[in-house]
Amino acid sequence: MLKTSGIHHITAMVNDAQKNIDFYAGVLGLRLVKKTINFDRPEVYHLYFGTETGEPGPIITFFPWPKQLKGRIGTGQVGTTIYMIPVGSIEFWENRLRHFKVKFFTSVRFGERILTLYDPDGLELELVESGEGPINHWNFGGIKAEQAIKGFLGATFISARPHKTAEVLEDVLGLTCIGDEEGFLRFKSEAQLGNTVNIKLTPSVRGLMGAGTVHHIAWRAKDGEELLEWRELLQSKGYYPTEVRDRSYFKAVYFHEGGGILFEIATDPPGFTVDEPRNELGEKLLLPSWLESKREELEEALPSLKVRVLEGDQ
Repeated sequence: MLKTSGIHHITAMVNDAQKNIDFYAGVLGLRLVKKTINFDRPEVYHLYFGTETGEPGPIITFFPWPKQLKGRIGTGQVGTTIYMIPVGSIEFWENRLRHFKVKFFTSVRFGERILTLYDPDGLELELVESGEGPINHWNFGGIKAEQAIKGFLGATFISARPHKTAEVLEDVLGLTCIGDEEGFLRFKSEAQLGNTVNIKLTPSVRGLMGAGTVHHIAWRAKDGEELLEWRELLQSKGYYPTEVRDRSYFKAVYFHEGGGILFEIATDPPGFTVDEPRNELGEKLLLPSWLESKREELEEALPSLKVRVLEGDQ
């Protein structure tokens, strides 16, 4: 049976590109690993944030577009993106969020102490201490390796039909159900990062796509050959996957699972170092070959962006 090792990336919608960078790089300390454009809407940036190595797994990406309407988190969406932080670092993060006036609250689920917070567009995030996963040695601002976000723990799904979502996680993607608690089902994969999915079982409002919501979640495929196997499996299960699409840094297929959430399966190769070296990731605008002839026009239209240490860290 095919099994995904875990999450490849999560993609969300936001309004302001510079605010997005200031929060995810400046406050959370993630590395901007790729600055490119939305291949379907080249007038819009596509920003990728991850850890030191820029490998798939911890990657969150954004389509920042000032004109899009505010979305609403609800059914048919990834409701919460969950990050791993090192054991013993939660007090550091509480103090850091207070310092930057980011509102948060704490709770406990599945025995884990959770910090819940919201980004400037309203996207819901959680920080959870975990001994799993490698240390992230990317130091930025006031964040050192002993506090740095390691990558995804996983995500919480708000499904229109939770049993259908559970079915695709178990019977198609190969995750294992490991428990339920207070209205959540929990599933886990074999990966070190991005290995945990919660399905919320209590009713919710219908989700509306827009700023402050997740557009889709992508699962890892080993390579292009395995991706074709995934596509064949999805077709046999009646999920109507798209054709294989080339996203420069990975190839992917997309499908909607039975609870309304848009899933993607994406290959690990060629990866984010295919067009710039690891020590220069995210420093310049990268364009696919078919848009290079329009570089000057696109650079004029896109707003100027800067990864900067925030005033409170200087």
